This record gives sequence, structure tokens and C-alpha cells, in this order.
Amino acid sequence: MENPVIIFGAKGIGQVALDIFGRNGVVIYGILDDDASLHKSEFNDIIVLGSTDDDGYLKLIGKKCEAFVAIEDRVVRKNLVEMLNQRRHIMPVNAIHESALVSKMSLLGHGNLVAARAVLGAMAAIGNHCLIQTAAVIEHNAVVGDYVSLGAGCLIGAGATIEDDAFIGSGAIVVAGVRVGKGASVGAGAVVVADVPAKSRVFGNPAAKV
Repeated sequence: MENPVIIFGAKGIGQVALDIFGRNGVVIYGILDDDASLHKSEFNDIIVLGSTDDDGYLKLIGKKCEAFVAIEDRVVRKNLVEMLNQRRHIMPVNAIHESALVSKMSLLGHGNLVAARAVLGAMAAIGNHCLIQTAAVIEHNAVVGDYVSLGAGCLIGAGATIEDDAFIGSGAIVVAGVRVGKGASVGAGAVVVADVPAKSRVFGNPAAKV
């Protein structure tokens, strides 16, 4: 990556992204966060410059800098991505940890975070702006939509489909061929053996609707 990156978000996922870009030798211009108490503070010598709507820094994006949106809240993340699309006409870059195993035969969209030891199998298709946490596994031919959150250590079986906005908790298993509907939530440690309807919540082994 030739241009430096501005990270949106100084907490949690923002710090993970900071570590990933640093390990990959990517220059980080700075961080933007709406929490005014963090402004001018430093994380690993990188300064929180100001708010996410600061035009002084936003005007650099697309010309001199790339952007990465590191906000766990899905609604806020979507709003920031839409702002970058509309005002700066850019898509955020991916943040992929050096220890992640990403098949050259997989498909990966824009603005995704792929954390340490995550695995993306052959012909797996990942959409845009997903959070793929530590050691999550997406098996071959699985499909993951946009704005999906995959918790640490979860397993998405071969040929499974995770639709947009879904949440898969840490350690959950979605068995091969199962579909998790749009906006659905799968609890931590659940074992999903049947399709999950859109916007529903399931927990347990086998997973059952709440």
C-alpha cells in the first residue's frame, strides 16, 4: 500500500487495525474518533487527530491517504462508509493480519478486518466491511455478505452462507451448507445445524431460536 492510512476509531477494533497496519509496514497518518477526550492522545505513537467529520483531515482521503473504518457498532460503521463513499468517492482498504491464511482462490471485498490466524478457504467469498476476528475459519465455498461480524474462533462450514449484517458469536459453528439470514445473530458457542431466519437470534447446541 503506497499511501498512508487514516483509521476511523481509536478503541477496540481501531487498536487491532493499528497493530495490523503496523505489522504490515503501512504508514498510519493518524486516527479520527468522535470521543473528544481521546483527541491528541497517542496509541503506539499514532495521534488521535480529531473527529470523524473533520474536513481538514477528510480532504486528504482519496488524494494523499487511504481510509479504514474500525468501528464495531455496525450502524456507525455503515454511516462512516457511506460518508466516505459520498464525500470522498473511495472505498476503505482491507486490514489483514500477517498471520491470517487467505487463499489466493478466495474473494475478498473492501474494508474488511481479518485478524490474527483467521483462515479464508479456497473459493470462499467475503463481502465488504466485515469484522473477521482472531482465529475465525471460513471454509471453502462459504459465502459471507456485507457488514458481517464473525467472532473469535468461530467456524463457518464449507458452502455455508452468512447474509448481510449477521453476527456470529465467538466459538460458534455454522455447519456446512447452512444459511444464516440477514441481520440474524448466533450466540457464542452455538452449533447451527439448520437455516436461521433473517433477524432472528439463536443460541445453544443445537442452536434454537430465542
